[in-house]
Amino acid sequence: MRRLLSTAAVAALVLAASPALAASAAPPAVTAATVTTQLPRGVVPTHYDLAFTPDADKLTFTASVKIDIEVTAPTRSITLQAADLTFGKVALAGAGQAKVSVDAKAQTATFTFAKPIAKGAHVLAIDYSGKIYKQAAGLFALDYDTDQGKKRALYTQFENSDARRFIPSWDEPFFKATYDVRATVPTGQMAVGNMPVAKRRDLGGGRTEVTFATSPKMSTYLLFFGLGEFDRATTKVGDVEMGVITKKGDLAKADFALKSAGPILQWYNDYFGAPYPLPKLDHIAAPGQSQFFSAMENWGAIFYFEYALLEDPAISTPKDRENIYTTVAHEMAHQWFGDLVTMSWWDDLWLNEGFASWMESRATEHFHPEWNTQLNAVNNREYAMGLDSLSTTHPVVQHVETVDQASQAFDGITYEKGEAVIRMLEAYVGHDAWRGGVRAYIKAHAHGATTTDDLWKEVEAAAGQPITAIAHDFTLQPGIPLITVEPGACAGGKTPVSLVQGEFSRDRPSKTPLVWRVPVSAQAAGSSMVAKTLVVGGKGALSVEGCGPVVVNAGQAGYFRVLYAPKAFTALTASFARLPAIDQLGVIGDAWALGLNGQQAATDALDLVQATPVDADPQVWSKVAGVLTEVDGLYARDPAERAAFRKLAIARLEPAFQRVGWTARPGEASPVATLRATLIEKLGALGDPAVVAEARRRYAADKTDPAAVPGALRKAILAVVARQADAAAWEALHVQAAAEKTPLIRDELYIQLASAEDEALAAKALDLALTSEPSETLSSNMISRVAALHPDLAFDFAVAHKDAVNGKVDMASRTKFIPGLARRSADPAMIGKVRAYAAANLPEGSRGEAEKSVASITDRIKTRKAVTPQITAWVAKAAG
Repeated sequence: MRRLLSTAAVAALVLAASPALAASAAPPAVTAATVTTQLPRGVVPTHYDLAFTPDADKLTFTASVKIDIEVTAPTRSITLQAADLTFGKVALAGAGQAKVSVDAKAQTATFTFAKPIAKGAHVLAIDYSGKIYKQAAGLFALDYDTDQGKKRALYTQFENSDARRFIPSWDEPFFKATYDVRATVPTGQMAVGNMPVAKRRDLGGGRTEVTFATSPKMSTYLLFFGLGEFDRATTKVGDVEMGVITKKGDLAKADFALKSAGPILQWYNDYFGAPYPLPKLDHIAAPGQSQFFSAMENWGAIFYFEYALLEDPAISTPKDRENIYTTVAHEMAHQWFGDLVTMSWWDDLWLNEGFASWMESRATEHFHPEWNTQLNAVNNREYAMGLDSLSTTHPVVQHVETVDQASQAFDGITYEKGEAVIRMLEAYVGHDAWRGGVRAYIKAHAHGATTTDDLWKEVEAAAGQPITAIAHDFTLQPGIPLITVEPGACAGGKTPVSLVQGEFSRDRPSKTPLVWRVPVSAQAAGSSMVAKTLVVGGKGALSVEGCGPVVVNAGQAGYFRVLYAPKAFTALTASFARLPAIDQLGVIGDAWALGLNGQQAATDALDLVQATPVDADPQVWSKVAGVLTEVDGLYARDPAERAAFRKLAIARLEPAFQRVGWTARPGEASPVATLRATLIEKLGALGDPAVVAEARRRYAADKTDPAAVPGALRKAILAVVARQADAAAWEALHVQAAAEKTPLIRDELYIQLASAEDEALAAKALDLALTSEPSETLSSNMISRVAALHPDLAFDFAVAHKDAVNGKVDMASRTKFIPGLARRSADPAMIGKVRAYAAANLPEGSRGEAEKSVASITDRIKTRKAVTPQITAWVAKAAG
C-alpha cells in the first residue's frame, strides 16, 4: 500500500545497552500454532468459493460462499471475522445448520452446531448480504461526473482488516487460501479481479455472470473486485499480460504507467530471482481520494486513485510523473514482498512497506537516473526522524493487538524508517550480498508467511557476516542514534575522528540513551576515499584520508543524526559548496534538527542556507526553501518579526528562482522543473509581491492565453492564488471548481479552496467540505488542508461536527483523523482538547494518534520559545 501523507502531517513533522555483536539463532518456523491471531485456533481455511451480486444503486450486495476448512481438533463452533454482514443460512455438511451469533464490537461471527465437528476437512456454506460503502473500505462505490452525467463504479479495499466487510473469513494475513470468485453484474460493464476472467455467461435481463480463474494462495486483504464502465489497454511482458484500466476515455492518461510497468516487471523478476507468478497484472485507476492510502497492491489487480496513476497534461507536473513511477514501482514490489511472501501478523508490516519503499527507490534510480531520486532518501529519512524523535514513536517491528492499532501502524516509522534501515544494512553488507539474501528469502517462503527474523537469517547467510544484531538494534527498539564527532589534527594526510554515540530525542533529554551498533562512514571534503567503522558500545574511531573538513555519514546511508564539534562544523560550513548534493542535504537536515532541539545553534542551519551556491542541486534548493518556510511558520504570531524574516528569505530564494525562471527550457531535467514549481509555491507562501502578482496575472489570463498556465505550473499557480485569496478570488475559484468535469482538475481546485491564509475563507472551506458538493472522498482532505494553516480552527470544527466528519473518513482512519488535525497547533489549550476528545471518543488502545498530536504541539510550543529569539537576532545581524 502506498500511504498518503497529508499536507498537515508532512508540515507538522518536518519539525539499556544492547547485547554483544553476534549472529542470532535461526528463527523458529511460523506455523498456525505460533502465529498471532485474534481468532480461536483450531480451524484453518484453505479455499473460498464466492458468488455475489452487487446492487450499485441500492449500495448493497448479496452473496454466498463455500469455505473449505481444516479442523485440527473437534469443536461445536467456528468463529471467523465479519463486519456489517447479515447472515442467512449457515451450514456444514454432516453437522447441519448453525446458530449464528454476531459480535459487532469484535467484528466476529460465531457459528454453533448441534453436533461436534470432527477433525479433518469440511465445507462451510454461508448465505449473507452486506453494504456497499461510500468510503474506501470493503466493497465501496465512487461517483464521478462525465459529459453524459454522473457515473458510479465499484471497487474493493481490504487492507488492513476490511475483507470481513465483504466476505466472512479468517481476515488475518497468516491465513492464506485460494479463491474462486463469480460475480453477477450488469451486462456491458467490465468486471475486474485478481485473476483473468475464465468465462462469462449471459443470464438475460441485462445481467451477466463473470467467473474468474482460481487464484493462488493469498491473504484475504489482497482479494480484489472492480466493476464499472471501464477501458482497458494491455501489453505482453513475457508470459504476463500487463494492463491498465481507467474509466472510459482516460486510457491515454495511463500510457506512461503502462510503458513503465513492463521494464519494472522484468527487472523485478531478475532481482527477486523468482518470476511474477500470475498470468496478468492490471493497474486500475479510480476517481476519488482517501486519507489513508493512494494505491493498494492487490495481487494481480493493483488499485490506484487516479492522481497516483494518470498523467493529464492539463495539470500534471514532472513531479507527478515521478510520483506515478515510484508508486507503480512500490506496488509492483509488493507483488513479491507482501503478496507472494506475507508477514504473518501486522507486527511485521514493515516487511511489506519498508521493503517496497526501498525497492521503489532502487527501481527508479535504475531506470531514471536523470531524476537523481537517490536524494529523496534523505528527505524520507528526515520525515521518519520527525516521528522517531518524539516519545510517541514505536519500534519498526511493533506489537499490534487490534484493528485500530494495525491501521495506525501505517506510518512514517513503518515506511520511511523501514526504508532507511534497509538502505543502511544494504550499504553495510553490499548490494550483491543483500540481493542474495532477498532471493533466498523469497525462495524459502514463497506463498507463505514470515517474521522479520526470517529475512535477517537469509541476508546474514548470504553476506557471511553477522547483521542480525545490528538489525535488531534498529528495528526492535525505537529512536535515533546521535553520533557526536570530534576530528583531530590531520597528520600524514589522514584525519583521526573520534565518535561517541548518544540518542537524539526531542522530548526525552534526561533519559539514559539507548545503545545501537551503528555503521558509520566518513569522508573528507574533496577526497574520494570513504572510511567505515561500526560504532559498538557507544564509542568508535575513524582515520579519514585527507585533511579537509570531515563529513560523517558520507553518502547518507546511515540512520542517525550527526553533531559536529563547533570548529568542525564551522569548517564544514566554509566547504559546504564543495560537498556532494546528498551530503549537503544530510548536513542541513542534521543542523536544523539539532538546532531546533537546542543541541547546537538554530542559526547554524541558516548559515548553511546562506552558504548554498546558486547552482546547487535543485533538491538542495528545495530543502533550503523548506527550512525557510518552516522558520516562517515559527513567526505565525509575530507579524513584525515575520515581515523582517520574509524579506531575508525571499532575497535568499530569488537568485535560485531567477535561474530557473517561469518558463521551462527545452530538454531541462525533471528536478529543475520541479524546483520551479516549488519555488513559486514557497515564494508565494512567503508573500513575495512579484511572484504573487505574476501568479494572479497568469491565472486571470488562463481563459484567453493557452500559454499563461502551462499544465506543469497549474498546481503551483493555483496554490499561490488560493493561499493569498480574498473573498472575490475565493468565489471565482469556487465557481471554477463547481463547473469542472475532469476529476483530477476538479479535486485540485477544491483542495486549493481549503488552502487560504484568510481564516474566514478557511471557515467557508470547512463548511463547504461537509456539503454534498465535493465528492464523498474529497471532503476529509479539504479539512486536512485547512488544518495545515489553521489547525485550531479545523480541529474545533471537526469536533463540533464529529459524526458528519467521520462519515467522510475511511473507517481505517477514523481513530487518527480528528486528533491528527491538531498536530500543527501551538496553543497550549489544544493539548487538553485533544486528550479530552480521545478520552470521550476513542478506545484506550487506539489513542496513539492523539498522543502524537499532543507531543507535536508540546514540542512546537517549546521550540518557538527557545528558537525564535536566536533567529530574530540572526536576521537583524544579516539585515544590518
